Amino acid sequence: MRLAPAVAALLALALTGTACDGGVHGTPGGSGVRDPYFPKAGNGGYDVGHYGLTLGYTPATRRLTGTAVITARATQDMSAFDLDLAGLHVDSVTVEGRKARFNRAGQELTVRPHDDLSKGETFRTTVRYSGTPRTLTDPDGSQEGWLPTADGALGLGEPVGSMAWFPGNHHPSDKAAYDLTVTVPEGLQAVSNGELTGQSTKSGRTTYHWHTAQPMASYVATLAVGHYDISRTTGPHGLPVLVAVDPTQAKATEKVLAKLPGIIEWEETNFGPYPFSSTGAIVDRPGDAGYALETQNRPVFPGDQLDTETLVHELAHQWYGDSVTPESWRDMWLNEGFATYAWWLYEEDHGDTSAQEIFEDLYDGDDEAVWAYPPAKPSSAAHISDRPVYERGAMVLQKIRQKVGDDTFYDILQGWAAAHRHGSVSTADFTAYVEKSAPHKDFTAIWRDWLYGDRKPAHA
Repeated sequence: MRLAPAVAALLALALTGTACDGGVHGTPGGSGVRDPYFPKAGNGGYDVGHYGLTLGYTPATRRLTGTAVITARATQDMSAFDLDLAGLHVDSVTVEGRKARFNRAGQELTVRPHDDLSKGETFRTTVRYSGTPRTLTDPDGSQEGWLPTADGALGLGEPVGSMAWFPGNHHPSDKAAYDLTVTVPEGLQAVSNGELTGQSTKSGRTTYHWHTAQPMASYVATLAVGHYDISRTTGPHGLPVLVAVDPTQAKATEKVLAKLPGIIEWEETNFGPYPFSSTGAIVDRPGDAGYALETQNRPVFPGDQLDTETLVHELAHQWYGDSVTPESWRDMWLNEGFATYAWWLYEEDHGDTSAQEIFEDLYDGDDEAVWAYPPAKPSSAAHISDRPVYERGAMVLQKIRQKVGDDTFYDILQGWAAAHRHGSVSTADFTAYVEKSAPHKDFTAIWRDWLYGDRKPAHA
């Protein structure tokens, strides 16, 4: 039946949600934040403030059950929004207690709440899910996500692996507080970020509750399930230190782990106050993960990769990477260049090699891999963890030190960490901060040749 023009117009308004009836008429939030290397990561239209995760895991069956309660604030009027979730079966979704429609497409879980959301509105989404979590392969070939181990599992998230075990806004630009309650078979431990605030055993299963008050990017969230020797000590100023070590690795790593409180104290001297309410480490068996990772509060280490240099590096990330977090994965050198340089400074204070000598050895060496691309502009997602980001990134910091002198340089290191504590930053934010800190110095050549230059600079 052909409708009269006036009736057709009214019907169109009703269907598109543009009639002036005083209600909210939002548009869907974005299905990504246009990260230059991981365009599907993260989502638009909202900021998460808190994740409440209630998980159950049985290593024998590798089955995970989960309820994620995500509290967020809408940054636009929204009719729908996306969460990142790879694999797993979604059983139900509610928004503000009302059943919501949802659909899946790749890593995108699109949620359509019963009522549109208003800009500025705080809303709570509950996702119930289950299944066998996936192990994901990064563009560089390393594995992340959910890693089954001999006696449990290890959840690691850099860059996007956390979406393998809980739904969320999985991009470093959106940080949140966390409460993680996980139930595992009695006799196993479950270790995560933050502080252990509760533990109970009932009917052959033990439940652990971990609380992370300070904002955390999802890529540095972790969950380690297995047999661990857990020790509790204190660091500087009474800082709680919790270390969980696979019993097979305890003897081999004992001496290095004993250095942890002293390293934190040294890093506080150089970088400013420790940014979180506890620290520590998780040590698993060789092969459980192929790398160490700066998971917040307590970095994860394979036992065969835990040495003093790696411990200094991952703990330095608590300032640079975990507290001051990159705005996008293009800014990775703000993590890795700083943590690499932390070891150069540690060597300068505790060894017999200065940071300048390490810099010169790199510059004079014949390893072209260091100069493959500029640290602030990795060539692709597969190369955001390559040597230019780490070593050439550290060389940028040494060039700044040469330019401004030690007093101003250490002011920059500490001031940068303090000014952006618990925030997300870009390379442009950093260069602007340096220029403001030393207004009478010209950094043009450093930025052009060392930070953004496509080839090895002509002069060191």
